[in-house]
This record gives sequence, C-alpha cells and structure tokens, in this order.
Amino acid sequence: RGISEASREKFELGYAPASLETLNFLRSHGYVMSEAIEYGVAGMGESGAPYARFIERLTFPIYTPSGKLVGFGGRTLSNHPAKYVNSPQTKYFNKSQLLYGYHLAKESIFKRHSIIITEGYLDVIMLHQAGFTNAVATLGTALTHEHIPFITRGDPEVIVAYDGDNAGINAALKASMLLSHHGIRGGVVLFGGGMDPADMVQNGMSMELEHLFRSPQPFIEFAIERIIKKYPLHDPLAKQNALEEAMSYLKTLPHALQESYVGLVSSTLNINQNLIKVQTHKPKK
Repeated sequence: RGISEASREKFELGYAPASLETLNFLRSHGYVMSEAIEYGVAGMGESGAPYARFIERLTFPIYTPSGKLVGFGGRTLSNHPAKYVNSPQTKYFNKSQLLYGYHLAKESIFKRHSIIITEGYLDVIMLHQAGFTNAVATLGTALTHEHIPFITRGDPEVIVAYDGDNAGINAALKASMLLSHHGIRGGVVLFGGGMDPADMVQNGMSMELEHLFRSPQPFIEFAIERIIKKYPLHDPLAKQNALEEAMSYLKTLPHALQESYVGLVSSTLNINQNLIKVQTHKPKK
C-alpha cells in the first residue's frame, strides 16, 4: 500500500504469526496466560486451551491520548473472513472512546485547529505520510457520544472523511447528526470512485486531498440533503415523510439554526417555505 519505512516505525506496525508462536513468545518473555487474557492479547477456547487473538495479521498498536498502549488492531494477511479485528473490550480498552493515531495527531490538531476523522488505520497512516498529520480514525465503530470529549479538545474544525459507498454515506449521516447536535463546526468529505484516502495518497493525489479537506460540506447541509435523498420525492406521501424526518432532525438543533435551514429544506423538497413550521418554545407557567 506504499507505506514508507518511516511510517512503519512511527506507527509501530507489527506482525502476529500463528497462534502457537505468539503464545510461546509471550511465555518466553515472562507473561503468564492470565495476564495475556486480561489484556485481550489471548483468549480461552471452549476446550480450556488458550489461543492468540491475532493470527497472521498486520498489527496496529492502539494508544490512549496520553500515549498508553491499551490494545491492537489487526488486518488479515491470509484472507481471513474478518478483514480487521480489534482487541476485545476490557477495562483497559474501550473502542467506543478511543481514536486511532490521536496520540500522534494531537499536537497537529491543536496547531491546525482541525481534525480529520477517517474510517481506517491505513487511511490515517498514509494521510500522516502525506503531511495530513491531524488525521485519526474510529476503531471500526461509528462515532459516538463517548468520542466527543476527544474530538473537541482544542475546539478544532472536524472533517469527517468517509468512503462514498452506502455504508460510508450512512456513517457520515449519523456522524453529521451527532456532531451538529453538539454544536461542533466542520463538515463531510466523501471519496468516490472506490477510492479512499490511502489510495489517493498512494496515487500521488495529495493536492486533490488538500482541496477536499479545505471545502467539506457543512454537517447540517449534508444531513438535510442525505435525509431527503432517501425518499422518492415524486411520491407525495414519500415527500411528506422526507419533510417530517428532516424537520425531526432540525428540531434537535438550536432554534436559530432551525430557522436558518428551513429555506434549504423547502428548496430541496420544492415546497412552499410557509408550510414548514420550526419549533417554538412556549414560556413555562
């Protein structure tokens, strides 16, 4: 995939061999099996025999924001059906809170006032290699409320950079709704043509990436557009459902923002703006 030697060292890429080799390695370095299981490096089979959780995989160490190693990601090198796996949930490792590469990206995030959130480990590595050192990735999960404290450190602009397939679009929609609900500024970049950020870097398209990251589609615009696109608007009932879902989303936002985006909803649906009612707050008795 074009990963340089410097990137391999920076991200500490490794290799997990066959299960028995890993277990023997752990034992030879003084680790007892209960520790390996506690930390999620090994598991216990139904027969009561231990096994390594990462077998014939390229490994990606995962750190906390403060730089403490808490788990691994692994990409298969033997065409295993599970292309990627992560360490299991432990008291040390919560994949819904962590962001891959954040401990390496945080200085750049604070300096640039911008964070790029991608879907994959290789995307992060290749973006850093191309100079986009403010890139991080979720650990095979959607963005959650638990990610917000990390994302908002330093009040950066948040760029959600996902694949342009259906899964990527749906994930970007959920992320946009979550981030806009929290009043976080930023927007979405989608990659088309079956390309991802790692592919673009490998193909020498860093200038194109720079342009995309400079002009993301704002979260609220993206969310409204994608909500409405789900419906066949030639059907009056579907158009009504699209309006209701779009307004349901808008009502999660502050009142001033609701009013600002009524025009976008009406123009996208091609209906009279007067038919759209924004939320009004009745005074408490």
